[in-house]
This record gives sequence, C-alpha cells and structure tokens, in this order.
Amino acid sequence: MTMRVDLEKLERILPTVQKPGRYVGGEYNSVVKDWHTTATRVCLAFPDIYDLGMSNLGLMILYRILNDLPDVLAERAYLPWVDMITAMREAGIPLYSLESKRPLSDFDIIGVSLPYEQVYTNALEMLDLAGIPPRSDQRDRRHPLIVAGGHATFNPEPMAAFIDGFVIGDGEEAMVELVDAHRSTSGLRREARLKAMAQVKGVYVPRFYRVEYAEEGAPEIGERGPIAAIETTTREAPLPVVKRVVRRLPPPTTRLIVPTIDVSHNRAAIEINRGCTRGCRFCEAGMAMRPVRERPVEEIIQATDTILRQTGFEEIGLLSLSPSDYSQIDTLIERMVERFADQHLSISLPALRADSFSVTLAETIAGGRRTGFTFAPEAGSDRMRATINKFIPSRQVFDVVSEVFRRGWQTIKLYFMIGLPGEEMEDVRAIVEMVKTVQMIGRRVHGRQAQVNVSVNTFVPKPHTPFQWVPLDGSRSIRDKQAILRREIRGRGLKLDYNDPEASLLEAVLARGDRRLAEVIQRAWALGARFDAWDDQRDFGAWMRAFAKTGLDPDVYAYRQRSPGEVLPWEMVSTGVRKQFLFREYERSQHREQLDDCREGCHACGILATFGTKRSRAWGCPEPDTETTKDV
Repeated sequence: MTMRVDLEKLERILPTVQKPGRYVGGEYNSVVKDWHTTATRVCLAFPDIYDLGMSNLGLMILYRILNDLPDVLAERAYLPWVDMITAMREAGIPLYSLESKRPLSDFDIIGVSLPYEQVYTNALEMLDLAGIPPRSDQRDRRHPLIVAGGHATFNPEPMAAFIDGFVIGDGEEAMVELVDAHRSTSGLRREARLKAMAQVKGVYVPRFYRVEYAEEGAPEIGERGPIAAIETTTREAPLPVVKRVVRRLPPPTTRLIVPTIDVSHNRAAIEINRGCTRGCRFCEAGMAMRPVRERPVEEIIQATDTILRQTGFEEIGLLSLSPSDYSQIDTLIERMVERFADQHLSISLPALRADSFSVTLAETIAGGRRTGFTFAPEAGSDRMRATINKFIPSRQVFDVVSEVFRRGWQTIKLYFMIGLPGEEMEDVRAIVEMVKTVQMIGRRVHGRQAQVNVSVNTFVPKPHTPFQWVPLDGSRSIRDKQAILRREIRGRGLKLDYNDPEASLLEAVLARGDRRLAEVIQRAWALGARFDAWDDQRDFGAWMRAFAKTGLDPDVYAYRQRSPGEVLPWEMVSTGVRKQFLFREYERSQHREQLDDCREGCHACGILATFGTKRSRAWGCPEPDTETTKDV
C-alpha cells in the first residue's frame, strides 16, 4: 500500500528553509484525484525550482490533458532548492508530489521535462531524492517508467542511460498514448512495457538501439567520426524515430494553476502558434519545430476570457517563436485590446522583429505604459547577420530604434551572440558601434534618461541546425571578445551582461554529446554538480574531474569540426528536415548567401499557403504531406 510522506516531519523542516511555499501545494486550480480509485498515476517532474517550473507552459498543458482522462491522475514535482534538499535528506523525506504528498517512487510514470541541457544533473538529483535508481538498467517492474520530453531531447543520447523513453517533438497526443501503452501491458515484465512504449510514434527507447564506436586511430575517425554505426536491436524500435507532430493545435489550456508564491513569469500564457518560418541557421527550435500551426483569433480571445475568470491573472503572454509572423497578429491584438479594455489586461509578446509594424504592435499593447523594448539583432554587422540568415540591415535597426524612442520608450534591450561561425574581431566591434549608435539616437530624444541594456551570449552550435558541424569558439577567443565589449560598452545609460565561457563549454558538450557522456554526467552529479544553469551554483571543477575520471575529453565534443559524412550522435532522431538540406545551408552561410524569399508554401517551412513541391525538391525539404494540406 502506498503511503504519504511523513507530514509531521515535513511541517518541522518547512520553517527552516527559504520560500516554504514552494513545497506545500494546494494552489488554486490544482487537481487532486482519488489515489486509490485511479488506475494510472503520472507525476510530471520539472528538474529545477518551483519558481521556474510553474512558468513552464508545456507542463501545464500535459497536466490538464492527463487529468481530463477519467482513469488517470497527474500530479507535479519540482526540484527543491539546495537548503530543502539538505533538510529532506537529513529528515529522510523522499521527493514527493505537491498534490497528494506521495513519494515519486509510488507513481506508474514520471514525466521529466528537459527544456535545456543544464538540468541533466538536476534530473539525476530528483530521481535519487525520490529513492529511484538513476540508471534505467538498474530499475525493475517495481519502479516507475521514466519518460522525458522537451527541447533538449532532440539529442537524447547524453541522457540515454537514465531515461526509459524520450518523447521527440510534440507531447500532447504521445503522452496519452504512452499511458495507454502502459495500461495495456499491466502486469507484464518491464521489457514488454518498454517495447510497447517504443511502438508509440515519436518515442525513442534507448535500450533498443546499439551504437558502435570506431576504435581510437581507426580510419573511421576521419571519415565517419567517432560513431561507426547506429542500429536497432528489436523490430519494435524504428530507425530513425521521427518527431511527433500535432497537426492541429488543441484548444489552449485555460484552467492554469495559480502559484502560491511569486514566480519568474507570474502570468497566464497562450501559445498562439507553434513553429517558425524564418530559417535562422543557429536556431534549433526554428528548425526542429516545423511546420507552423496557428490558433484561430477567436479561440485565443475566448481562451483569454476564460483564463481571466478562472485564475485572476492580470497579464497574458502570447507565446510564439516569432509572434510578428502570426498571420493575424494585428487583428488579434486589436481585438484583445478592445475586448479587455475595461479589465486593464496587460499583454506581453516575446522579442519582436526590428520593423515598424512591430513598434506599432508594441505601442498598441503598451497603451500608456512604456517599460522597455527588446530587439534581437543577434550580430553587429550586416555580414554576420547574412551568415546566420537573420539579415536585418543595420540601417533598418537604427530607423526602428529611432521610432521606438520617439514613441516614448526610454529603455531598449539588445540581444547579441559572439563566437558565430566566421566571426572576426571587426564583427565584435560592430556590436559596440551598433550599441553606441542606439544610445546616441536615444539621447537625441530623451537625453541622459535613455538606457540601452545589452545582453551578449556565446553561440553554442546545436543539433539539427546548419551549424551542427561547426566547433564552439575557443575560450581564449571568447574572453578576448568579451574584453572588447567590457572596455567599450560602459558608462551612464549602458549596461552589459555576458555569460561565462565555462558555462558555454558545458552546454556545447552536453548539447552535441553521445551516450558515453552518461558516465560523465553521473560522476559530475556524484561529485556535487547540480543547478548547472545557475552561475552561483555551477561547479565546473566537478565536471572537469568527472571527465578526467572517465577518460573522455570535453574538447573533442565542443571544439572539433565535424566532417560532412560523419555519423552524428543524434541521427536516430529525425525532425523531418533532411541532413543534406542542413549541410547545404551550412555551405551557403560560408558564402554569405541568403535564402530566397520562399512563397511556395512547402510543408517543411510551415508557411500556411497552398502547398507546392518546387521548394521541396530544390532545398531537400520533406515532400508535402497530403493530410497536412487538407488540414490547412
């Protein structure tokens, strides 16, 4: 019989830790079902603190979908902060769900969200804190099945030893089918359950795939890379595993859980569309999340109305990789402002394009409020923006900045990357020139009140992009470039943020690694690594000691140029965009060529138009899908 955690022990330690509201549950709109009469029990686990996890819309969507099933309950767990982890271990309290306060080990399925690579050690910490063996081959029929989803799973290999099954792509339908597969194999051995999981479209079960590595010094190292072959070990496992695509987005989740404490994005959120047509060569999400699917304006309006009534939130975030590309964005904003004018609703959008339309859009949303305006030029020079296929002429950026300042904004935030393929020091100095020009434009309008905040991150090449073959820029090079920025971008009205090159190295290794990294991840965690995305918690020394103990070289993963014919670690996964197309785009980037303005409406690019085949043949995209054509 399953039991709750010792609530008396829990009550004794809560007053001793920061923000005890993270650990008590009972939030408005949370769902508590009868544990004993519900057939399948799922815990959705976010491997970071409550403050961040409560803003994760994907978890909220799955929470509602699963709880809407009459014979399934879904509860939540987040990784406690370091003080609570210590207190729980000392008191012998296992990690528990917020709704029923039952240990995670009592659930049938644990769904772990992996939104980015720096939570890998956190995931191991969660399993260990729950009393569950971290490695899949150490678990038996007594243990829950561990399923993972999220953007980081487009290269599942570094976590392959710890996760039973990865949902690649959209999870709304796949998670329900996984629950059905689990129920249909009730009472069977774990192997049978994993085989049933492997037959769910879009699910990768690492146990049924074998990766052969070339021996050190063998010819394959230069020709095909370190991986000699990837093959399946059972007929139930497909190769490749094609990402799951929800052809028509389901209605938005409206009964959102209201957090008990202030969280990072304390607002409601609606995904207005999924996917992107821009084709930026550095962007994994833009490449891997195709095609574009949009929600109707009326559905978004109705969902907003329901959310306001059911949650009390006063701000709505309209989520999209590129909100300006939503085909009816002007109509949507106009309708929302008119419909909710008497409710003083705040509307927020992610970073907008640098064009006049975006400024008008932002002004409509802002009303009389002028907080800050965000642009992401990504690179300082026209040459580098052509390289990454995000070509916005500098003159256009300055024209739009001038318009923003004239319309009343006093603060502009600019996002850039350094370490891009082919970057030279003159491109870094171009960032300085752009920032100072923006400041000069702002001072013409607002004097010394003008503020320019600059965020500069190191480019990390990601799988399934045209830059998946390129090396990470060297640490010395990055520090030299950061030194230029620190020296030049300072003084009144300027603020510069940049990231630690060690954090970029770790991200690059985990993003493009193979399954041999599992030993490194586990050793680093055992040495104390966790919360690797937090600058004040990251223990880079633990990672370097872990690499030394395993004999693996992080530089081989981060700084090695991949060859065109190399077998890449993530090739058992397909996003639907062919490798040949990605490599051709990489070659075009080296010649500073730009993509043609495609109006063919091919399925891979996700443009909502009449589907044609010309672009598919020309650019190596998948052939048009007749079902998708009918849906659109």
